[in-house]
Amino acid sequence: MTSTTDSGEAANPKRYHHGNLVEALIAATVEIIEERGAEHVSVREAAKRAGVSPGAPFRHFRSKTALLTAVAEQAMSRLTEAVADAQSKADSADPIAAFEAIGQGYLEWAISNPTHFQIISSRTLIDFDASDNLRDQNEAIRRKMIDLLTQAQKKGRLSPDTDFDHLVLAARAFVYGLARMAIDGHFPEWHPSEQPSLAVRRALRLFMSQMTISKTRS
Repeated sequence: MTSTTDSGEAANPKRYHHGNLVEALIAATVEIIEERGAEHVSVREAAKRAGVSPGAPFRHFRSKTALLTAVAEQAMSRLTEAVADAQSKADSADPIAAFEAIGQGYLEWAISNPTHFQIISSRTLIDFDASDNLRDQNEAIRRKMIDLLTQAQKKGRLSPDTDFDHLVLAARAFVYGLARMAIDGHFPEWHPSEQPSLAVRRALRLFMSQMTISKTRS
């Protein structure tokens, strides 16, 4: 017989440890999505997988949307870390290289984490506007992109009349589209000659070369 804690949380040493209920529920939710799809997620099913009583999660997540938003917050934090790691390996003196690194970090993370990518990408599954973490981290990346473009323009690497807002939108759409195509399995029809992980890197490099003024010209 499964024992319970005073709070009604079923003791399950394999899945849940005191103080980590939120993490256990998020992990259980990711498992459900990977096995059955996001449409089969429910707070009660996540509780069952995490090994806690059906009512325990509702102190943290009042709905399926709230639970999936927590998955998206985890995804955003990991994406932010991946982008920072990619940027740390780029030439800090070259704003264009740092800008490209944001895209490369995004692509590598998305292709390696398709479930988290699916959830954070869908505004129908999560409540993006209600999450300070999602909004703040997303805006931090966007502002970093604008800052790098500003630096690049000052160095003569971008045209003086470059519209930063639309360029950021285009860059975001480009890497999102590449990631979506790779995850959804479109590369065999559109680019069968390379592995998707390599093809997206080369496509981004081409995008960057068309976007910027070369160092020799500047």
